[in-house]
This record gives sequence, structure tokens and C-alpha cells, in this order.
Amino acid sequence: MTMLLEQHIEELRLELREAIDPVERREIEIELELARAELAVIIAEQDGWFTSEPPF
Repeated sequence: MTMLLEQHIEELRLELREAIDPVERREIEIELELARAELAVIIAEQDGWFTSEPPF
């Protein structure tokens, strides 16, 4: 899962580099930000210092 997400992030970075239209750039930036946040949560869960499950 992590590898696919990292690949997706790299693809978004490449798309962002090539994007000219401001609206398209903003959409890619938002998607990139969400993917990076998702990756951070996955890494935190793997490291054991965060859990996304409810405490009950």
C-alpha cells in the first residue's frame, strides 16, 4: 500500500511540474497534499505511535 501511495505522490509531483493552467495546478496540489497526509498517517500507524481506530 505504501509503495503505491509513494508512486502516486511521485506521479502527482511530475504532473504538477508540467501543469500550466492555474485551476489544474491547484487541483493537483490539493490531491498531492491529501496523498502526503494519507502516507503520513500510514507511516505513523506502522511506527505504532498513532492508531486510527476508536479507543473503545
